Amino acid sequence: MCGDMRRWIGLAAGLAAASAASLLPAQAPALRSGDAVPRDVRDLYDDGCRFLARVQDPSGSWKDANEGPGVTGMAMMVLLASGEDPNHGAYRTNIRRALRNIIASQDAETGYYGRDGRASMYHHGFAMLAMAEAYGTVDDRELWSEESAGGKGLSVGESLELAVRLAVTSAKKNSMGAWRYSPDASDHDTSVSGAMLMGLLGARNAGIEVPDETIDKALAYFASMTGPDGSVGYASPGGGSEATTSIGTLVMAIARRKDLPQYSLASANIIQRSRPGGGGAFGGGYANYTRYYRAQALFQADFEAWKAWNEMLVRELKAERRPDGRIGSGSGMGDDGEIAGTSLSLLALAVNFRFLPIYER
Repeated sequence: MCGDMRRWIGLAAGLAAASAASLLPAQAPALRSGDAVPRDVRDLYDDGCRFLARVQDPSGSWKDANEGPGVTGMAMMVLLASGEDPNHGAYRTNIRRALRNIIASQDAETGYYGRDGRASMYHHGFAMLAMAEAYGTVDDRELWSEESAGGKGLSVGESLELAVRLAVTSAKKNSMGAWRYSPDASDHDTSVSGAMLMGLLGARNAGIEVPDETIDKALAYFASMTGPDGSVGYASPGGGSEATTSIGTLVMAIARRKDLPQYSLASANIIQRSRPGGGGAFGGGYANYTRYYRAQALFQADFEAWKAWNEMLVRELKAERRPDGRIGSGSGMGDDGEIAGTSLSLLALAVNFRFLPIYER
């Protein structure tokens, strides 16, 4: 993992200086990867992993109403987070198929994941994060020499470097240093930008060079979108949902910028919303997506608040689990699709294991 990000200047004149740091309890003791977890959590997760492994397409992707490299990346991260050895364990073949599929989807010139027409910066961001989590963990020296490989492709590191280059170039084109659906977009929103920034932070943590300027400007964007009450807006400051507020809290934490007043405000906001009466384990729409970010944001902000909320999450997911291992909110998983919905909810649960590097605290 890289060291703390160098302090950055020029956040933007006039950012709210009010701090809610006094609302946040002291940090918990050091947390280890693979600490013991409740049996219910393990059973839910194992059932979900077996479902995803069973329904993976031979191409390495997961076919669904919402499919593409980002969804493939989500499902692959679920398997990576299981604790099984990615090189010799039960999901070795699934992980390697997924890696080849994501790499094969990438435009060799631009670095954009999704050249087959199922492209958006959402897909690029989630695929980039998945590749970052696999980089250095999966031995890819023989990735393309296996019988099912079907040719020669880039290594995980080479692909990730191309993906980072695309993300950095895209941010430079945007006046806010943010992102939206297209690499050339001039507008912005905190949802797409969160996916992209998490991908970049994961890549940098993995040792890939990411310019400080890109990270700093993106963090300034999230700070500018944080209202006085700590809510992080979608496309304008404040008034945001639990999902966008969780995203803002998380990216500032992962970037090691908990010193920002906007982090104190946003984290206090999401902690308050997560207390009893605050909407259950998700609250509002886009339940699976909100769970994914809220689990990580709470874990980074307040360990005790996360533990209490995590108990609600486990109860809700147990009630939603299907006989075949699918999991998530609603019969069609909302707008997520069943694979993405299952993957997002399982990744929210995966914080319990803390095997993914991006889940370290």
